[in-house]
Amino acid sequence: MGRLAALKARMALSIGLMFIVLFGFLVCMSALIFYFFNWSSAILGVDTSTLLITSLVLAGVTGVFILFQWLIGPSMVEHSMNLYYLRHGENPWLESVVRGIAEKSGLPTPRIAVTPDDEPNAFVFGRTAKSASLVVTRGLLEKLNQSEVEAVIGHEMGHLKHKDYLVMTCLAAIPLFCFLIATVAFHSLKFAHRPVRRRREGGAGAIVLLIIAVAVVAMVAYIVGLLIVRTLSRMREFYSDAYSAYVTRNPRGLKSALTKIAYGLSLSPKETHGARAFFIEDPARAKSEIQNILKHGSEYDLDQDGVLDEKELELAMEAEAKKSRWNRLNNLFSTHPPTYQRILLLSQIEKEMATGRYDEKNIYKHI
Repeated sequence: MGRLAALKARMALSIGLMFIVLFGFLVCMSALIFYFFNWSSAILGVDTSTLLITSLVLAGVTGVFILFQWLIGPSMVEHSMNLYYLRHGENPWLESVVRGIAEKSGLPTPRIAVTPDDEPNAFVFGRTAKSASLVVTRGLLEKLNQSEVEAVIGHEMGHLKHKDYLVMTCLAAIPLFCFLIATVAFHSLKFAHRPVRRRREGGAGAIVLLIIAVAVVAMVAYIVGLLIVRTLSRMREFYSDAYSAYVTRNPRGLKSALTKIAYGLSLSPKETHGARAFFIEDPARAKSEIQNILKHGSEYDLDQDGVLDEKELELAMEAEAKKSRWNRLNNLFSTHPPTYQRILLLSQIEKEMATGRYDEKNIYKHI
C-alpha cells in the first residue's frame, strides 16, 4: 500500500459502500411506503399515486441534505470554535511554516486561525482547497516546540492533500440524515396513536407500524453508515501521519507531538467537543488511552520516580501498540486510531528514513 492510489482506492470503496447503504435505505423506505399505502388506503383514503412522488422526493431530499452539509459545514465550524484569523505578519514563524509546507505539497496556502483553547490540538476545514483554513489551538503553540508544531501542520496538510475535508463531510452527511429520520420517527410515535379522523381510527395502528419500521430501518442504516465513516476516518489519520513524516522529514517530531497532545487532552476537564473528528487527536480517546497506561504505570516508569515523563510516555504508547488486541469493539466506532498504533507507524517510517530509502514512491508503505 505504498502509493497514493491505495488511499484513493480505499476512499472509492468507502464511497461505494456508503452509496450501497443509501440505496438500500431508500429502497426499504420506498417499499415500506408502498406496502403501507396499498394496505391502508381503504382505511385512510390515501391516493397510492403519491408513492412515486414520495420516493423521488425522499431521494431528492437526501441529495439536498448532503449539499447543505457541504455548504454550511465550514460556517458552523467557524461559529462554534471561536476562531481568530491571524493577520499578515502577526505570527511570521507560523505563517512561514504553513506557507512552506503548502508549497512543498502543491497546495494553496490556507488561512490560519487560532482558538483560545488551552488543550493542544489542530485541524483543517473548508469547502475547497482554495478556501481551506488551518486551525491551531493556543495550547498547541504554547505547549509544543517548533519542530512538533511543524510536524502537526504537516499532518493537517496531509488531510488537505488527500481531500479529506470534502470526502468526509459528504460521507458523514448520509448516516446523519438517517439518524435524523430515525429520531423524528421515534419522537412521532407519541402522536401516532391519535386517529387521523374519528371514523378512521383503525388507521392509527397501521401508522404506528409504519413509523416503527421506518425508525428501525433508518437506525440500522445509520449504524452501518457510521461504521463506514469511522473506518475511513481512522485510515485517513494514518495516511496524514505518513504524509507529515515525508513532507517534514521529521517523524520523531510528530511522535513527540502526538504524545504531548494525547497527554494534554487527557488532563482536560472540558466536555468532549462535538467536532472532535476534525482534530489531530480525539479528546475522548486520549483520555481513555492515558488512563489505560497509568493503570500499568509501574511497567513504564523506567527511572521509578513515580512520574511518566515524555520519553517514558512515548515508549509506553509504542509498547501498547504492539499488543494484538486492544479494545477492538471500542475502536470500531472511534474517529481516530489509537495513538499507540500511530506512534508505531511513525517509528517504522523513522527507521526506513534512516536508511535513505523513504521517498515519494513509498510514503504510505507501512500503512
